[in-house]
Amino acid sequence: MRKLNAALFITLDGVVEAPGGETTLPEYARGWSMPYTSDEVGAVIGGAMATSDAMLLGRKTYEGFAAFWPNIPEDDPFGNIMNNRTKYVVSTTLNKAEWKNSHLIKGDLTEQIQKLKQQPGQDINTVGSATLVRSLLKADLVDQLQLMLCPVVLGVGDRLFDGADFMKSMKILDVKAFDSGMTYLRLQPEKK
Repeated sequence: MRKLNAALFITLDGVVEAPGGETTLPEYARGWSMPYTSDEVGAVIGGAMATSDAMLLGRKTYEGFAAFWPNIPEDDPFGNIMNNRTKYVVSTTLNKAEWKNSHLIKGDLTEQIQKLKQQPGQDINTVGSATLVRSLLKADLVDQLQLMLCPVVLGVGDRLFDGADFMKSMKILDVKAFDSGMTYLRLQPEKK
């Protein structure tokens, strides 16, 4: 069975919104993860990408990615992955997903994700998509939660657990501190 891994950049106060800066955040809060990224961090992200062959995205993340990544040259290694990897988009409002190799998921989320996990293939990664990740965690569908913790407090922005109406214990699988100040946390959510 395929694993579903959710990966997010996150601040000390739980903000996960647009770490690169293309966002509705005030100017002072944009690009908050950039000072903490490094080749070392990139290697961990690349390793996680190498174990998957599909992405699961929420609508907002999908639309942001679909506006950016198709414009990246094919010879860019990360752009090549993003553009050619299979993408599953969870949305109740989109009628089509036009970015290369994209497929809409409609209907019962739990049922649809369980079907995806039963299909042959490598892991499925969810990148960003805080609202989707919250729903997946509540439904016991996330196998690993991978957080890139930046030592910064923003005070504004969408938080991973805003509006959460559930408790979820997690087992720590791995912790890595990087020279850049970022900390990687790999967690296994407890299943009911």
